[in-house]
Amino acid sequence: MREFKRTDRVADQLQKELAVLIQREVKDPRLGMVTVSGATVSRDLGYADIYVTLLGEQDPERIKENLQVLKRASGFLRSQIAKRIKLRHVPELRFHFDESVVRGQHLSSLIDEAVSSDRARQGHDEDENDEQGEETR
Repeated sequence: MREFKRTDRVADQLQKELAVLIQREVKDPRLGMVTVSGATVSRDLGYADIYVTLLGEQDPERIKENLQVLKRASGFLRSQIAKRIKLRHVPELRFHFDESVVRGQHLSSLIDEAVSSDRARQGHDEDENDEQGEETR
């Protein structure tokens, strides 16, 4: 059995090519700093779900606007991909906002906050133990 499925290989190649194309070729001023964080391709290679993140953008309106820009540019992007990748049929591109990065940052900040409060509490407990030790002497 093969180690990698064809759909996985096509998805990886699409992700790489789209990252370069969006950054260099899409000239819409409304488009922010977009990174392609992932891609999945349907089994029949008819559709590709492209997951993007926006650098520093948390506003739902800005996210929606950027996705609309990418949707409008999908025909251009497909034609450019057809020139770069040898495929019989280039999948239809569907863009989605990848919330996993934002969720990961939020969880990381919660963990950092919990660790710092735990350290502060632990330091406070040690101070109380030192004071109790001095009183018993």
